[in-house]
Amino acid sequence: MDEYRDAIASCCRQLRLSANLVDNAMSQSGESHQEYLYNLLSEEIRYRKATRVAKLVNTAGFPIQHNFAAFRPDEVQFPSGVTVDSLKALDFYRSGNNLVMYGGTGTGKTMLSICIGMQACQKGIAVKFFRTAALINQLSEAQENGNLSSLHKKLSRADILILDEFGYVPYNRTGSQLLFDYLSEIHEKKVIILNTNLEFSRWVNVLYDEQMTAALVGRLMHHCHLILFPGENNRLRESSINDLFSAQRGGGQNG
Repeated sequence: MDEYRDAIASCCRQLRLSANLVDNAMSQSGESHQEYLYNLLSEEIRYRKATRVAKLVNTAGFPIQHNFAAFRPDEVQFPSGVTVDSLKALDFYRSGNNLVMYGGTGTGKTMLSICIGMQACQKGIAVKFFRTAALINQLSEAQENGNLSSLHKKLSRADILILDEFGYVPYNRTGSQLLFDYLSEIHEKKVIILNTNLEFSRWVNVLYDEQMTAALVGRLMHHCHLILFPGENNRLRESSINDLFSAQRGGGQNG
């Protein structure tokens, strides 16, 4: 049997097939040659899919892994047409809609965005998760080192960009501009999931520039679902963010 193992390994190298197929070839069974071959190839497909999913999850940068089984949507306000099932199915991604999740600290925004990101990885979609301040730091460092284009190219490998904790700390003007420039560059090319505890009217407090803030809000909300996380005291139900969101959608601003 060893001579066959070596011969199969040689064939796999020439055909650029994984070494995993060699082990499966020695252990796989079937009642006919055709069934054996089908079982062998099916197992190789399963292995490749699992390997790709694991790689996508590992490179996404999730601080912790969550799945929908642990998510409780009881106090989450979804817009019309959006449900937990539609988020699981990634309908927003397939229709090119961003997600903005708004609510206080600890209300579940990060968890839901990770659940969605993990689901995307399971379906072979590349995701990158960043705390917004960390991404701004990377953009600033890349600019200082003359590597900004390389970083943009690396980031562009992801189809879904998750920005967590937007507005939790003020950003410097240069960092804000770099973030704006990058989000403008990927507008309508990538899907963004943004988690924030700030109403749109207060974004200028961390971005400083009113025109840039208005343009960023307009681009994010051009194709977007707004998901509210009111928390136990329902403190966001009367928030002016609802009026601002309606005004953005009604105005049809493209930025």
